[in-house]
Amino acid sequence: MRWQGAFAIYGGEGGATASSTIVYQIEPGGPLGWHTDATEETQYIIAGTGKLYLGDGTTHEVRPGVFVLQTPLRLDLENTGKETLKAVAFFAAAMFTQDFDQVMLPPKSHILGTPNRAG
Repeated sequence: MRWQGAFAIYGGEGGATASSTIVYQIEPGGPLGWHTDATEETQYIIAGTGKLYLGDGTTHEVRPGVFVLQTPLRLDLENTGKETLKAVAFFAAAMFTQDFDQVMLPPKSHILGTPNRAG
């Protein structure tokens, strides 16, 4: 799988004790990648449109705005628009882990999350 997004992680390593934030983007036609989050999150789509696929088989259109994802929940987000999908994910923990189905490039791992996720 070729990673088509970009991550910038803030939160846990910065001294936060109850939350973490990821700023990311997905290029047109690209997927975020199927994964399971270990922590509830609130997503804020800043720009772009897409489809949110959930492990229960449901699909939801996304556009600029906010939605909440409970855990454990397997999901994927695909950019279905013509512009870069830009978003911020707010996690309800200073340490979190995302377990991706496919190896992410970089960091050549199935597991992403805050640098302090090991505790």
